[in-house]
Parts: sequence; C-alpha cells; structure tokens
Amino acid sequence: MPQDWKEILMGRFGGELASIEAEEAAEAPAAAFRKQRFVVSIDRRRRAGKQVTMITGFTGGEDELQELGKQLKIRLGTGGSVKDGEILIQGDVRDKAVSLLKEMGHEAKRGN
Repeated sequence: MPQDWKEILMGRFGGELASIEAEEAAEAPAAAFRKQRFVVSIDRRRRAGKQVTMITGFTGGEDELQELGKQLKIRLGTGGSVKDGEILIQGDVRDKAVSLLKEMGHEAKRGN
C-alpha cells in the first residue's frame, strides 16, 4: 500500500497529475533581474515617527521595480509600497533586505 500522498494521487489520477505539475512549472518562471546596486537605509520623515526601510538605486523599468518590491515584501513578511523609483518596506529590516538582495545576485549596502 502506497504511503506517499503523491503515489496515492498518481494511482487515482495517473497522467492528469503529471500534466498539472508541468503547467504549474511553465506558469511560474523565476523573475530574472539584471544586476543592480542598491542602498538600503532607514527613513522616518513624514511618517509620524514610524520607521520604513528605503531601498534606492534601481535602474530599469517600473514593472521590474514593482516585481522586485513584491518579491521583497513577500520574502520579508512585511507590507510596503513602491513609489518614485524607491521600494519602501515597513519597519527596520535593513540587514534582512541587504542579505536578500545579495542572495538575488544584486549589490547592496546598508546605509545610515
């Protein structure tokens, strides 16, 4: 008797499961950005004393910036926005943001 849930599903649905996995793999390609240089700093201006992590230095299209901002917010588990060519992440997550950007293949340095 199969113990793995994948084996159970393969026994019941056969080829349908393989086609679903192939479709999912085709739909979600990893977003590839060209190498960028970022400065990750903290900002408190005009925010009633609340801290945001500001990522500046992006050169490229607005769609690429939106996608990078989305990926960073998801991986950091915080909210934020993308405005005026900058990525704003809620809270002080400078060290985590620098390490994630380096992991993605970009150059990043911690500001202030």
